[in-house]
Amino acid sequence: MSRSISPIEGSSTAGYANEADDLFERYEARRSADVHKPWSHFFPASPARILDIGAGTGRDAAWFTSLGHHVTAVEPVDEMRTRAQKLHPEPEITWLKDILPDLPDVRALNQTFDMILMHAVWMHLTEPERTSGMATLASLLASGGRIVMSQRHGPVPKGRRMFEIGGEETISLAAQHGLKCLYNIRTGSTAAENMALRIEWTRLVFEKN
Repeated sequence: MSRSISPIEGSSTAGYANEADDLFERYEARRSADVHKPWSHFFPASPARILDIGAGTGRDAAWFTSLGHHVTAVEPVDEMRTRAQKLHPEPEITWLKDILPDLPDVRALNQTFDMILMHAVWMHLTEPERTSGMATLASLLASGGRIVMSQRHGPVPKGRRMFEIGGEETISLAAQHGLKCLYNIRTGSTAAENMALRIEWTRLVFEKN
């Protein structure tokens, strides 16, 4: 059972619209190649179909297209998505307004993906949302495809909704849907603003058998 570490109730996207300016400045200042270096060896060879859930500023989506992939970028927050589309207008990025746990617009595409990226998304979901969300993810993943996700641990920014979720809980839930854990590591943040707060990240990679 996960424990809520935020007093904020409501949407999993709470707080992001109001912080869009700051988030764009911080996210775009860091190179995707550096952020994802610890687990990039699990990424598929190009060309691949990648689903980026919670695509934010579009930084990672644009990086993946530069490597030869096609990306479906899902971002539910209008203030983030509309700006990201202008900043990263690459034709290989398909932008959608959609949200976990059901992702109805993604499922309406009737396609599966070679990789699903969820960077700093999973910890915003309640336990029931994670239960149904994992089933959704498994249904969208191609055979042999991989889910790459990170979970944040530490103080909750004001106005956000987050939950403290252990890696083992996520691994157990994924196993129920035929997803094998290939990678599970918890490390401290390398971002200066997060290091001061002692924020840590759990990085997980799952493969669909």
